[in-house]
Amino acid sequence: MSDEPEKRSAPLGLRVLPSLKSALEQAAKDDRRSVAAMAELILTDWLEEKGYLSRR
Repeated sequence: MSDEPEKRSAPLGLRVLPSLKSALEQAAKDDRRSVAAMAELILTDWLEEKGYLSRR
């Protein structure tokens, strides 16, 4: 396997409650990130914590 980082090429669309979207937008703003970057960070952290994804 290569040591090159994966490229972001897998789109993910999902529907969420408006309150969840609003909270995500606020968290992204507070952390100076885009909504997509914040969602990726949250998903990555959770998946690593639960053992579904290797630690970075």
